[in-house]
Amino acid sequence: MTVLGMGTYRSRDAAASVSVAASAGCPLIDTAPVYGGGAHQAVIAPVLRTHPRIRVSSKVGHMTGGQARAAVARGALHGHDARLRHSIAPDYVRHQIAMSRIELQRRVLDVVYLHNPEHHHQERGRLRHRLRHAFTALEEAHAAGVIRGYGVATWTGFDSGAFTVDGLTRLAREAAGGHETGLAAIQLPVSMVKAAPVRQSLRGTGPVHQARGAGLEVWASAPFHGGELPPLINRKLADAVHPGSSGVEAALRFTASTPGLTGVLISTSSAAHWRQAAAAIRTSVPPRRLKDICELLQPSR
Repeated sequence: MTVLGMGTYRSRDAAASVSVAASAGCPLIDTAPVYGGGAHQAVIAPVLRTHPRIRVSSKVGHMTGGQARAAVARGALHGHDARLRHSIAPDYVRHQIAMSRIELQRRVLDVVYLHNPEHHHQERGRLRHRLRHAFTALEEAHAAGVIRGYGVATWTGFDSGAFTVDGLTRLAREAAGGHETGLAAIQLPVSMVKAAPVRQSLRGTGPVHQARGAGLEVWASAPFHGGELPPLINRKLADAVHPGSSGVEAALRFTASTPGLTGVLISTSSAAHWRQAAAAIRTSVPPRRLKDICELLQPSR
């Protein structure tokens, strides 16, 4: 069954959000150095300290101006990447893992994602080269025991064809020098707006299906499409998901019903909203109905 995770990207009060989720038995908190203007990781650390068993995923890629200047001063970031405020270069990967361990007050990070690695690197050969070197740094961290696994968190990487799960798996094996790797998870948007992963998974194709086949966790981000989706869900669509559903419940249940999904990330600082979300995903939409809803969202040509 798909589980509920807490994502802190849109949290107005990240500490309260993590506290609500942890108290409800949430299995994973997802964050990043850039979230909350660079403040979220340090803000949630005291809450995480009181819940040592909850898993934490962080990221390497996007950075604030202050984080860029600090990395440049330490010799971990250079030129073009510093100007773009995005890097997956090995030196920066090592630097940001060390900084995240300090900020989160965690000796070991459960998952570290490369954050939108396709960002500003659209040429496929060049992107593959950069991913391969980033994976090498992540494999070093995995071997050293400072991360339990790594992956890719992307907004457009899979649907644009910038990379595939099979391709990432091959790169991980190259970086590890064998079949045993630290590649552990992918994160991608799945919603009624970004419904291609649902349709593909129902057909036994696409990144969700491929990742589960490779033994990777698959976490869905943005099930509400930045909060824009629920108000757009009309009564007919909500009832097609589950009779009597609210827009929020319908959006969440649709995403959570994707075959092969490990979990869905939401953001809330309300215990009542968390309980509502947890209740919504307890019952999956049957595959046949899920396929019909996908057709309703985007009819076949």
